[in-house]
Amino acid sequence: MKRQFIQFARIYSAIFSPFFATMMAFIWLFVFTRFSLMTTSYKLHMLFVVLMFTICIPRSSIFVFRRVNKWSHWQLSHREHRHMPYVLTLLSYVACLLLLYQTRSWAFFRGIILSAIVAQVVCFIINIWWKVSTHMVGMGGLVGMVVSFSIVFFFNPTYLLCILIFLSGLLGTCRMLLRQHSLSQVLVGFAIGLTCAMLSLVFRWSVHI
Repeated sequence: MKRQFIQFARIYSAIFSPFFATMMAFIWLFVFTRFSLMTTSYKLHMLFVVLMFTICIPRSSIFVFRRVNKWSHWQLSHREHRHMPYVLTLLSYVACLLLLYQTRSWAFFRGIILSAIVAQVVCFIINIWWKVSTHMVGMGGLVGMVVSFSIVFFFNPTYLLCILIFLSGLLGTCRMLLRQHSLSQVLVGFAIGLTCAMLSLVFRWSVHI
């Protein structure tokens, strides 16, 4: 039974990888807000850009970095080995943000990327002394984005928030079950994602509304 729980925790952690949080935010934006009225071609173009710069490029570069250093996934999860993955991910996100500025995309789109960058910078700084759960940063960011979407676009997020909070709790439990993080690391990670998402998105929208 214990082995089954461990296997479930690994699969669940892979499904809710922090790399997918930004992509999920854009999908929700195109489904639940007025941006759903945009043309299908434009939405697919934006999703492709987000897919490349927030998932494909970061994960590929981290994979190459890990193979060059001959590290296992477990070794890469050590706090002292997490600096370069943070840097590689940050560079890709910054490139995405610059591309969105250059193409004059909506400020709200840039706000999503900006919130992710802010969260990663905070995690990078904290990682110098302490390890936080980036999985929970991603989930906290999703919760913060849903709250921000509801504030800006005036919809009731209760049901969606209940689902996300449940999924977040389950993810935090899985990370602790895998002995990747302590309870405090899980809670701090969620708080970082939640705070950065809400502050960055609401600020960006208030400036350009």
